[in-house]
Amino acid sequence: MGSRSAARAGQGDSRPLADLASEIEDIIGVRLDEALLRHALTHRSYAYENGGVPNNERLEFLGDSVLGLVVTESLYADHPEMAEGQLAKLRAAVVNMRALAEVARTLDVGDHLLLGRGEETTGGRDKASILADTMEALIGTVYLAEGLGCARVFVHHLIDPLLASSTRLGAGLDWKTSLQELAASGGHGMPEYRVTEEGPDHEKTFTAHAVVAEEELGTGVGRSKKEAEQQAAHTAWTELTRRAEAVLETAATPAADVSGDAVGAGGGGSSSVGSGPVDTSPAA
Repeated sequence: MGSRSAARAGQGDSRPLADLASEIEDIIGVRLDEALLRHALTHRSYAYENGGVPNNERLEFLGDSVLGLVVTESLYADHPEMAEGQLAKLRAAVVNMRALAEVARTLDVGDHLLLGRGEETTGGRDKASILADTMEALIGTVYLAEGLGCARVFVHHLIDPLLASSTRLGAGLDWKTSLQELAASGGHGMPEYRVTEEGPDHEKTFTAHAVVAEEELGTGVGRSKKEAEQQAAHTAWTELTRRAEAVLETAATPAADVSGDAVGAGGGGSSSVGSGPVDTSPAA
């Protein structure tokens, strides 16, 4: 995908939409008018440089609501046993910038974006915030063109795999709590989050760094401080879990070797394996 995006950089209005139109048609069974798709793919930076043509921000606003409705009604119907708080965590796991950007990449949305020169030269085609916003605009376009039924089909096709994997995570959806519990069980103390922000007030991007025992173990980016911290906590939890599993594997290997040697020697002799505690703390 990256090479196609690079090859198309700077081509302006000449970017073909037929491939994207065909992919969406395969999903919803209807071919959208390419003029509608162009509107959904028009970033405000392109609109500003081209005489103020309509950008996709209103469609993004609409698509965000449609996405939220479809995901919420699906969770409500599929999980009657879940309390409101659990449902909200599941929804947040898929209705967020990182998840939507990944969905957009599966459709190669970045290849078809209409961007201004500044965004084009600074990697806007693969920028998570732009991809996520455009995905919402595309959902809004499907809703306007074909109604809620088609929009449901479109959203379910794209989001259901994420919903399934998020459901399997269970309590792990609250990554800050999960990281806190894991860090405490290892004697590492409370995690700390160091957050920075950039961008104008209406489009801030937050970057969070999860720090455990004075070591930075995870970084997350989001459109809110909470989203960035959750993503950083997820990364840090994954790293701490990996380290704990590595320690267990290392500790088990000598015991297996000694047992094998004893059998090979007919059980003769004796051997001892150190049983002292293993340091699983993050590296200083």
